[in-house]
Amino acid sequence: MSRAPRVVALGGGHGLAASLSALRHVTDQLTAVVTVADNGGSSGRLRKELGVLPPGDLRMALAALCRDDEWGRTWADVLQHRFRSNGELHDHAVGNLLIVALWELLGEAVDGLDWVARLLGAQGRVLPMSAVPLDITARVLGLDPDHPEAITEIRGQADVASTEGHVVDVALDPADPPACPEALVAVAEADWVVVGPGSWFTSVIPNLLVPALCRGLEQTSARRLITLNLGEQKGETDGFSPETHLEVLAAHAPDLRIDVVLADTGHVPDPESLRRTAQSLGAELVIADVADDDRDLHHAPDKLAKVYREILR
Repeated sequence: MSRAPRVVALGGGHGLAASLSALRHVTDQLTAVVTVADNGGSSGRLRKELGVLPPGDLRMALAALCRDDEWGRTWADVLQHRFRSNGELHDHAVGNLLIVALWELLGEAVDGLDWVARLLGAQGRVLPMSAVPLDITARVLGLDPDHPEAITEIRGQADVASTEGHVVDVALDPADPPACPEALVAVAEADWVVVGPGSWFTSVIPNLLVPALCRGLEQTSARRLITLNLGEQKGETDGFSPETHLEVLAAHAPDLRIDVVLADTGHVPDPESLRRTAQSLGAELVIADVADDDRDLHHAPDKLAKVYREILR
């Protein structure tokens, strides 16, 4: 019997959680490599107060890897539970506090995440893309009403994700952060690398901006699958077609070869145009029904799992 494929999924937030929820039904050899540039909400507060990696996207990835039994569902709920109060604990997620507590006790980010994964019975491993907290900077067009052609630089994931302007490109600060060594090993040993879906400029592309990680993605023998978003994201990718998503990704990582592009049936206005764009990057286009029928612009993990299974086979 052939072994399950070794899969590395990159990204952050709800998009990565959706792909992990699907992929854990396809393989038991699964590693998530997660963006660590969040500076808002509970993560931003813990990062500012304690100088730690922002734990929120790591927490969401761990919750997505929980089993579908009572143990897994309960721990996923505990991890995602947010306190409601008039005090300092308001809006902190329990999982964020648990992860940071283990980091303080163990002094090592990966060890702490591995311990949380063991506690949850997580079906896969969760790793940060870098060992240091990062900031996203963006060059944005159209923020100055008096000078609509002027470029403004903004800083911080929260501001980039909600900008009123048009994001031209993004960068990391520091620009050459150390990649997580375990993430580099996972990418080198993978059969498949899955990039996206997710917030394009603040969750997906940042993984490609860590130089050592990007080199690893370029050099791995793994096949590379891009899962496209189901549409534009207000603020971050207003007006973006599926083709624009691919073009922007390629502009940030010009030497990254892509093998497969997955798009949703209901969100491809011009299939031939998208096929041409995918082919220009060396990729085959797969169009399938992967959208959640009940939640707008969300992928359905069960539909994704079915299509991933066919592609990864």
